Amino acid sequence: MKLHFLGTTGYHPNNLRQTACLMLPEMGVILDAGTGLFRASDLIETKHLDILLSHTHLDHVIGLTFLYDVLHSHEVTVTVHVASDKVSTIENHLFDPLLFPVRPNFTIQAFEDETIRLHDGSEVRAIPLQHPGGSHGFRFDWETSSLAYITDTTARVEAPYVDQIQGVTTLIHECYFADGQEEKAELTGHSCLTPVAQVAARAGVERAFLVHVNPLNESDEPLNLASVESIYGNLAVPFDGQAIDL
Repeated sequence: MKLHFLGTTGYHPNNLRQTACLMLPEMGVILDAGTGLFRASDLIETKHLDILLSHTHLDHVIGLTFLYDVLHSHEVTVTVHVASDKVSTIENHLFDPLLFPVRPNFTIQAFEDETIRLHDGSEVRAIPLQHPGGSHGFRFDWETSSLAYITDTTARVEAPYVDQIQGVTTLIHECYFADGQEEKAELTGHSCLTPVAQVAARAGVERAFLVHVNPLNESDEPLNLASVESIYGNLAVPFDGQAIDL
């Protein structure tokens, strides 16, 4: 199974990266619907898509308005999974007629507990995260591998979510800020590099990829990974369009 990185920055796109969107084409699963969602069209393999939203900040949901073009050459149904307290944000705000006049055809499925059942019958664990307005991460467990997606939260080794991602094969974790910007991270509910490395080490994950990086840094290496090698050495920052085997 492959995981495709369709959008790896946060807040707004830049010349190299779109905002949050990842895809598991074989499962028909999309994680967040940022501006990177437009890239999903060429990867669709299934007759149904499950879009899991971590939360409803604009950089994670604006891609829902792209669905007309994403689906134009496919006969695909879509379910958007979002926390129950955020359903109205999608229905009444993002798709308010004064913002977007005709909503694409998708079903909203609210989740309130830890387990989300997908169209193929598999289950995903929703993990509450601390972030302004609230957010969720997601954990997938398969026979030979596992995946955790943790975005829009401030990394701390004592955070409750760390226990819920223990031992995953692949961790996708947000890292918006470089070290030295801890006050901004606390204010905005995002993470700096060293705490993310500490979380990966504490959770005992096999490898970790850093997403939701700062769009103001357009370099190929937006974070100084060498500075945290002594804490956790198997970190990488993926690029948009990259795919990895799970």
